[in-house]
Amino acid sequence: MSDSFEGGCACGSIRYVCTAKPVVSFNCHCRACQRFTGSAFISGILVPSEGFKLTRGAPTYYTRQGDSGGDINRGFCAVCGSPVAANFSRMADFIAIPAASLDDPSWHKPTMDMYTSHAQPWDYMNPELLKFSKQPDAQS
Repeated sequence: MSDSFEGGCACGSIRYVCTAKPVVSFNCHCRACQRFTGSAFISGILVPSEGFKLTRGAPTYYTRQGDSGGDINRGFCAVCGSPVAANFSRMADFIAIPAASLDDPSWHKPTMDMYTSHAQPWDYMNPELLKFSKQPDAQS
């Protein structure tokens, strides 16, 4: 991975650049992420928000309460529906970026599966990744 990376939605209406290195790469199997992606989980990265910048367009956000009790603001393209970013009221200094929105997702290497207690029985999880039944705490 280079010092910066870019990405956006499927139709190109939204573009971003990120100059911050990811704090963590993950797969989230919670039911909200399943619904957000229309799949078994979302694979993504968490980056410091000061390194994330929209360069074209802006996501449409919807908000729901997460298991932590804090709000999750999920951003998607209003034109094509692609997920592009999420932010969290309890982690205001970070942005979550779906790996599928990266221009080059080949460098993305998830290190953990979280919310495995919500994983679908037909979903195969890489046995080499750390597993958390819910969201890991900062010490994990």
